[in-house]
Amino acid sequence: MTAVSQSPLARAPRGAAPRTGKPRRSLLLWIAEHAALVALGVLTLAPIVFVVLTSLMSSNQALTASIIPAPFDFSNYARVFDELPLAQWFGNSAMYAVLATAFMLLSSVPAAYALAQIKFKGANLVFTVIIVAMLLPPQVTAVPVYVMWSHLHLTGTLWPLILPNLLGDAFSIFLLRQFFMTIPKEYGDAARMDGCSEWGVLMRVVVPMARPGIASAAIFMFFNSWNDYYGPLLYASENQAAWPVAYGLATFRGQHGTDWSMTMAMTVVVMVPVVVIFFFAQKAFVEGIALTGVKG
Repeated sequence: MTAVSQSPLARAPRGAAPRTGKPRRSLLLWIAEHAALVALGVLTLAPIVFVVLTSLMSSNQALTASIIPAPFDFSNYARVFDELPLAQWFGNSAMYAVLATAFMLLSSVPAAYALAQIKFKGANLVFTVIIVAMLLPPQVTAVPVYVMWSHLHLTGTLWPLILPNLLGDAFSIFLLRQFFMTIPKEYGDAARMDGCSEWGVLMRVVVPMARPGIASAAIFMFFNSWNDYYGPLLYASENQAAWPVAYGLATFRGQHGTDWSMTMAMTVVVMVPVVVIFFFAQKAFVEGIALTGVKG
């Protein structure tokens, strides 16, 4: 009796699905995606690793064919703190960033709430003006604004960069307005029916629900203030006691351009506070960015 050959489908157990190439394609796709992510991660981390390794080299070894310090020299960090008023510069940067962020929140949160949750005549025009102000380069108004602050005898300090945030920040208002638009207005209507004023609706209803968006705007303002170079160059360059750390780093790099190991050591010192703050605030930052702009 001759054996009858059966097809793969006939030999398959009853109820079992036929084999396909999908698992293999899924595996190849998974490998390709992760390989691309690893490549992007290497490209992102390579400059940081280069800066850290160079900061641990001697001045003769920096920017040579050597990649790994031999030996590891931590004296560059001690020299940075000994030769520069880093404590004063960090204090100036902290004052600038914290006050600018606080003033921005005090002014921009109510403005964004009004544009997003309150209907009033001219709201679209006001929002258009804010967009135009956000797109306007600061160099356009630098001369008249500098003359105004010089008449107030505030040049040589960081106050010309801090006080304007009491009048609101265009980008922060735009970002917060987009986030407040995602909050249903029914919550505010219910609070008003219970006797809440507009200020009560903002503080008791909207702000607790908008914490991720507010945190994102605060982080943006803090980092922009901490890393600001143009503003201190314009207003505080004549007074070294008012220098923030970003301007101090740029000045130090200009004066010690050949001592790359020490320059990289100061760069690492300046980066550490920003990296630590972002590490602890990244959850709120990512959540705020993901939820912003759902409604136009």
